[in-house]
Amino acid sequence: MADVATGAPAAALLGLLGLLLGSFLNVVIHRLPKMMERQWARECAELQGQEAVAEEPARYNLLVPRSACPHCGHLIRWYENIPVVSYLALRGRCSQCGKGIGLRYPAVELATGALFAWAGWRWGVSATGLAWCGFAAAVLALACIDWDTTLLPDDITLPLLWAGLVASASGVLPLPLADALWGAVAGYLSLWLIYWAFKLLTGKEGMGYGDFKLFAAFGAWFGWQALVPIILMASVIGAVVGIGIKLVGRLREGGYVPFGPFLALGGLTAMVFGPQAILAAVGL
Repeated sequence: MADVATGAPAAALLGLLGLLLGSFLNVVIHRLPKMMERQWARECAELQGQEAVAEEPARYNLLVPRSACPHCGHLIRWYENIPVVSYLALRGRCSQCGKGIGLRYPAVELATGALFAWAGWRWGVSATGLAWCGFAAAVLALACIDWDTTLLPDDITLPLLWAGLVASASGVLPLPLADALWGAVAGYLSLWLIYWAFKLLTGKEGMGYGDFKLFAAFGAWFGWQALVPIILMASVIGAVVGIGIKLVGRLREGGYVPFGPFLALGGLTAMVFGPQAILAAVGL
């Protein structure tokens, strides 16, 4: 491991790992919200004293059933599932029915690979580097899920929060535990207060509770000092994207754009460039 511990070899190794994990992240992004919906349906049926809704297929999780084309049901063969390479070889189309494969799939794979490569370059193949790889994968999945469904699943946000606190307490992150702990508290409470202030003034909900938990997780990973730069970057990205979407007339029904993806991009920006670089970029 010594010859790939740092620098370019580490970046190449973790970048390859990121490409492979990015393929799995696509499964998580697609299936986790559906798994949540099925669970809610079962719970609602139980509360109403009804039998649980039959599931099709009988087993549905992140591993079962095998991935298939959403148009024709063609089961994806292993050589059709090689990150990026298979997409290019198939020219972005299903080998069976010829329907287009979304550009999201290779984009997630490439983004995961790039973030993992950056972690390898900066921290090497180390506990710290692997921790930031896990952070990047979780945040990228959350951004895509929230964009698609306006949901930030507790199954990802809460483990991400605890992972930051554990990494700080164990020395994996060079962050005092007190800073991580108060970062988590400040991250949650700050957005919680904004949520209630906005709701009392307008009668509307400006964001969801998942945003509070994600911001709390960022506080645990970066410390309370990084919360202002992250929220600034998220707001700038959100404003730019929101204006762009409005100009091209692509706003979803109700004109609602989830804040989670922009918050996630703010966190990833802080990971790559550092919170202080964000403040310097905005002139603070």
